[in-house]
Amino acid sequence: MPMSQDVDLADPLFWRLPRAARLEAFARLRKLDAPVYFDAPGRGFSALVKHADVQEASRLPRQFASAPGVTTPEPAAWAKAVFGNSMVNMDGAEHARMRRIVSRAFTPRLLAAAEEDVRDVARRVVDEMISARPDDFVASVASRMPFEVICNLMGIPERYRPEIADRIDQASENVGVKRGVRARLRMPGRGLRALAHMQLVMAKLARERRRRPAGDLISALVCADIDGQALSSRQLGAFFSLLLVAGVETTRNAIAHGLALLTEHPDQRALLVSDFDRYADGAVDEIVRHSTPIIQFRRTVTTECALGGRTFHPGEKVVLFYASANRDEAVFDAPDAFDITRSPNPHLGYGGGGPHYCLGSHLALQEMKALFHELLTRPRGLRAVGLPELVDSSFDNRVRALRFAFETS
Repeated sequence: MPMSQDVDLADPLFWRLPRAARLEAFARLRKLDAPVYFDAPGRGFSALVKHADVQEASRLPRQFASAPGVTTPEPAAWAKAVFGNSMVNMDGAEHARMRRIVSRAFTPRLLAAAEEDVRDVARRVVDEMISARPDDFVASVASRMPFEVICNLMGIPERYRPEIADRIDQASENVGVKRGVRARLRMPGRGLRALAHMQLVMAKLARERRRRPAGDLISALVCADIDGQALSSRQLGAFFSLLLVAGVETTRNAIAHGLALLTEHPDQRALLVSDFDRYADGAVDEIVRHSTPIIQFRRTVTTECALGGRTFHPGEKVVLFYASANRDEAVFDAPDAFDITRSPNPHLGYGGGGPHYCLGSHLALQEMKALFHELLTRPRGLRAVGLPELVDSSFDNRVRALRFAFETS
């Protein structure tokens, strides 16, 4: 397929370009008539960059399967046997069963308690921020908020939390583009030792909750019995790892990008502060669309099918680029603008719909609303100082650090 020679999404060097340059390259790819194939030894793929194509592929799981894996490299069979298979890599009845168990565990009582806890955590995080006056927003605020909410929801005792926080950092620190002579993509799956330690902690907690249920998410899941079957220890471990790593990392990055965007666009910040309840939902949606915390996921073609002007054959790989779909000019007016009043805003920040739509989207919305309400109404002059320090990554739009400043009222 014809394409500009300076655009190669399979080249690690592309992901070390400034973000603006990468977005401009996606804009050029969206103007082409059909998805472009990018060749790479053993992992070539066709790039789905248009909103309509990403959304359609997401809603056709029988043609575009998540198995054997949505990340690069795909998880090895031995890793799945040891650590369990993540829900994001499942299809069909297996995925439906796991999602049904998890969905039923989120009872109305549990969700109501979680929403109240979100507000309490937001107040406490901002209290401690005002008292300690740290320099890095990511470590002191953006990371802490989702981590504490998830730990409280799951019922993880305080004594385990420092170790789990360290393991999350170790599991995700290699997400990015490796620097050096042998540059290559580094994706989730390299922190296996960290995941192993984390799952040992989860297994211990699961045994405790089976003996003494405590009304938390761990208790609900370990006591679940759907269609005469309960979750195995490996299934529990895989789900907990997904919830801890994905649930914390994606929300952390969205929060960090949110502060940077509101600093860069003071008019939008002023509008949000003028009537927070009116504009909060739109602001969160626009932060997620504009930053797109997860850049891409892979799919494997299972049957011959046509999409976006191309015919795909079984065994081919396609990559769903959410970061491109969320800037599609065919769907969003002035897609590069940050506009909290954008309506409608059919972004694909939580996936493109279908069976893999993010289960935690509502929780992430509540966390961001509660935290920004505290941040924008209590300290004065809260702002990012300089640009976010981003990780060179083809997988997620990760913020390593973000300096900030504020005045107390």
